[in-house]
Amino acid sequence: MNDRVSIAIDNHVADVRLTRADKMNALDPAMFQGIIAAGEELAAMKGVRAVVLSGEGRSFCAGLDMASMASGGASANSGMGSLADRTHGNANTFQQVAMLWRKLPMPVIAAVHGVCFGGGLQIASGADIRVVAPDARMAVMEMKWGLIPDMGGYALWRGMVREDMLRELTYTNREFSGAEAFSLGFATFVDENPHSRALAIARDIADRNPEAMREAKALFNEYADMDEDAILMAESVRQARVIRKPNQIEAVMAGMQKRAGIFAD
Repeated sequence: MNDRVSIAIDNHVADVRLTRADKMNALDPAMFQGIIAAGEELAAMKGVRAVVLSGEGRSFCAGLDMASMASGGASANSGMGSLADRTHGNANTFQQVAMLWRKLPMPVIAAVHGVCFGGGLQIASGADIRVVAPDARMAVMEMKWGLIPDMGGYALWRGMVREDMLRELTYTNREFSGAEAFSLGFATFVDENPHSRALAIARDIADRNPEAMREAKALFNEYADMDEDAILMAESVRQARVIRKPNQIEAVMAGMQKRAGIFAD
């Protein structure tokens, strides 16, 4: 555990919270490292079937802490290397804090309230599902500082947000509400209590065959870059890994017997 992120596990659901509430969970070097450490911890937790990601205090994440990152640029100030350095597979350290949620093997649901600007929006976009408060304040903020979105946003928003709207939001750094986020594609659901809604979704996911859930997420992550033949083959290969296995048989029996499934992780 670290002083920037907390993880609480209950019945196969990880409740993950950014804990720099006094700074609206803004991203300083310690927050970057804390989020990545939390992601590595979650990836190794075989019993976790779903993750809920939220921010403590008044906001989800206000984006970069410009005061702590300003001297000499973000990467120079933080000692985390050049932007071109691939420190985490295909990503640099800054990209990894958003991409890791997509890379985790289990589904991730982000619960967004308050401010969700810049890097905070890109972190939320790494989740599989986003539940957003209607009065949340959101923005692709980087152009305000003379920058482009560079924490994985272009990869994560592809196919999620209508491109002409994404261009307008990027070029103008216009603020938009959680209610508007739904029509744009940034929000899956709009809810007055996003954390409670996200937990309910996570608990529903946690009641399903965890092997099938991980294979389904993996297929979602890869199919956008595949042609039709490759998608059909990947679908068959991943199905073969779960069909007629004990957890899949248990899912059928639980459904027939109208009871909760008892699955092995």
